[in-house]
Amino acid sequence: MNRMNRLSSALVASLLFSGGAYAQGWNNQHERAQDRREVRQDKREMRDDRRDVAELENVLTRFDRAYARRDEGDMRDVEDRLRQLVRAELAESQNELEADKAEVRRDGREARSDRWQGRGEYRDDRRDRRDDIRDVRVEKASLSARMSIARELSTLVGSRRPSDLNRTRTLITQLIDLGRQEMRQNKQELREDKQELREDRRQRRY
Repeated sequence: MNRMNRLSSALVASLLFSGGAYAQGWNNQHERAQDRREVRQDKREMRDDRRDVAELENVLTRFDRAYARRDEGDMRDVEDRLRQLVRAELAESQNELEADKAEVRRDGREARSDRWQGRGEYRDDRRDRRDDIRDVRVEKASLSARMSIARELSTLVGSRRPSDLNRTRTLITQLIDLGRQEMRQNKQELREDKQELREDRRQRRY
């Protein structure tokens, strides 16, 4: 009877550990897929940021030229393009904020799921969640800054008073600075996500 009990216990333990290994393998595959998705998203956002900054720099050049020449037609064209860019950036920033919030919710679900899988997995989940909460905070600040700029620009567009034109130019440069700041942040996030992907691949080998 004792021998049967030992065999049964060994079988149960074997099944439990085998199931845990399969679950661990599935979790690793899922995390690698998520890391690859985040790397692709980082690269896409960097391309978008570079394009947005280049567009705004072009607008600034055209603004300076129209202002220097007192060219009303060119200035109206510049203002129209500026409005388009600001609307597009606000929509893009809002979309990125919603994506970051969804990532935090997904991190929370994974942390709860992995809590009993092992301390290493749970620690990684908590680290990812902290990073994504930071991303939400940064994106909220960026969106708030753009909304503030957009509101002020709406009161300045059309005015040809030197003080208003100078202020408009300052706001354009602030938008460019925001874009460059986001490029630096996305570059850092890309490095972090690539590092996580490399770590997941090493874990798979072992």
